[in-house]
Amino acid sequence: MSNFNNMATKHSIDVIIDIPFHDVDSAQIAWHGHYAKYFEVARCALLETINYNYLQMSESGYFWPVVDMRIRYINPALFSQKVRVNATITEWENRLRIDYKIFDAESSQRLTKGYTIQVAVDMESRELQLASPAVLLRKLGVDETI
Repeated sequence: MSNFNNMATKHSIDVIIDIPFHDVDSAQIAWHGHYAKYFEVARCALLETINYNYLQMSESGYFWPVVDMRIRYINPALFSQKVRVNATITEWENRLRIDYKIFDAESSQRLTKGYTIQVAVDMESRELQLASPAVLLRKLGVDETI
């Protein structure tokens, strides 16, 4: 895909999250299940940058459920630590794949990496779309003939 590098650079975002007390265990380490929430915060911010947030997705006639998620824990996130969550759109033709990296905001030490995959489902028919709808491609600025 010849446009990937330009498109990926264009559709990437960093968000800063302070790890709150209610996300950690007695060792002050963020519970593993909260990483999905950190991904979601970054994903929502990323979707806002392309003007296609969850409300706009439903207004366009599609659900976009997460059908696959992978998280690889490298180093723990700790209570009150500032982390930088990077989210980048890496696939869009048949599904929406967003890759994530979580870093310590100060040292840039990598803490976590992962991805989510979402697919378009027609809200009326409830049918899975085998190709991403034209509305997503337009929002991404991708030529639909690629």
